[in-house]
Amino acid sequence: MNRDSILAKMKELVQPYVGDNAAFENMDENSDLVNDLKINSAHIVDIVLDIESEFDIMIDDQSINEMVTVGASIDVIESKLAVAAG
Repeated sequence: MNRDSILAKMKELVQPYVGDNAAFENMDENSDLVNDLKINSAHIVDIVLDIESEFDIMIDDQSINEMVTVGASIDVIESKLAVAAG
């Protein structure tokens, strides 16, 4: 799965939790989940659970802390997919 397809899936997964729809329309890899998209910390947990389910991966606490921007989240997803693929 390439970065563009992961980004498209990320948009689907974060959309229900976004507090700033204008920022969501312009969402890219540099978008900060909390500061730009106005996603609260409780919903970050929901998004992580959705990502784990969608991509069939497990995301540890350290990786969750790295998922500040959309791009960093994609990096974590790619890393976990690579480990899962062996």
